[in-house]
Amino acid sequence: MASRPAAGKRPPASPGVRLSLRDPTVRALLYQVLAIAGVALVAWYLISNTIQNLETRKIASGFGFLDREAGLPVGEAMIAYSPADSYLRALIVGVLNTLRVAVVGIVLATILGALIGIARLSKNWLLARAATIYVEVARNLPLLLQLIFWWTVFRDIFPGPREAYHPIAGVFMSNRGLQFPSLIDDPAHVYIVAAFLVGIVVAFFLRKWAQRRQDATGQQFPVLWSAVALVFGLPALVFLAAGAPFRLDVPSLQGFNFVGGSNLTPEFAALLVGLTLYTGAFIAEIVRSGILAVSYGQTEAALALGMRRGFVLRLIILPQALRVIVPPLTSQYLNLTKNSSLAVAIGYPDLVNIANTTINQTGQAVEGIAIIMAVYLTVSLSISAFMNWYNRKIALVER
Repeated sequence: MASRPAAGKRPPASPGVRLSLRDPTVRALLYQVLAIAGVALVAWYLISNTIQNLETRKIASGFGFLDREAGLPVGEAMIAYSPADSYLRALIVGVLNTLRVAVVGIVLATILGALIGIARLSKNWLLARAATIYVEVARNLPLLLQLIFWWTVFRDIFPGPREAYHPIAGVFMSNRGLQFPSLIDDPAHVYIVAAFLVGIVVAFFLRKWAQRRQDATGQQFPVLWSAVALVFGLPALVFLAAGAPFRLDVPSLQGFNFVGGSNLTPEFAALLVGLTLYTGAFIAEIVRSGILAVSYGQTEAALALGMRRGFVLRLIILPQALRVIVPPLTSQYLNLTKNSSLAVAIGYPDLVNIANTTINQTGQAVEGIAIIMAVYLTVSLSISAFMNWYNRKIALVER
């Protein structure tokens, strides 16, 4: 039973809430409020000043220009496009071209960097020195210089279309690019691609099941060969069931240029090769440092158990090295994507190139720059989100 206060005495007053700058919580809150207010004030000043200047100079603002006819020729497009299309479609072509070189470049640079990074640690003296020379040369030459070099190689060293190199049937190499046969579309191709994706999904869940089975029973399951059979076997069965629809559009020389097939332009090739070689050199050093971060005692223990060096690298070293490799690898992926904007120097129609032409034709620089910033920010944040998810997935979980 609670005791009552003695007669004639008042209960102690509860302490009130007192705001004081001596309180670190109050100071922290005040500083944050002042910082937000300062940023908002600067943003308001810049926006209002920009709007006022545009009105003074009679320059139109807004994104209404996106619906107007562009009249802009684009030499390379992944979707159907003509100069009669709108500026919006032209910018979409630029975005797709940027994503195309970024995605292919990331894949190739990762493969190249992993191979070179492992080669630098090889006991073969010649292989290790050759890998070292490549890394030091590629990392210490400006990327723009490398892009111009490769563009010059593909445009000036290769002959014209009439004297094009013809190594195999249907393939031509000239200063117009690389012409090669392309697959003619067929309705069955949709089902083949769907079977390929289904095979990847089933292989993923099969690997999960095999891992749980091995943890429970200690018995291994041939996941690699099963995954290969699923990923490539299912599309092959659908391909055969659909009557093997495989027809090629073979390029041929007509007049002064090639007709038919697909074309890998010198601009795209120069940009892809330059970005891959440059970024691959940095990834090689990241891979090398990640492997060296794993204690060599684990390698010695695995070799003492009779494991081959290839299995040691694949099953013991690389899974642990990934935890060191992934964070800086994310930065290189972002750098490659942003460095693709240098394509404007060699004439590849990426987002920056098409947006610059749009700005010159419409005079709406603020909107054009805003579109470029929004696209690159979205792509970069998407790459960061995916790599952060993967980093959390492979991280060690403390118990």
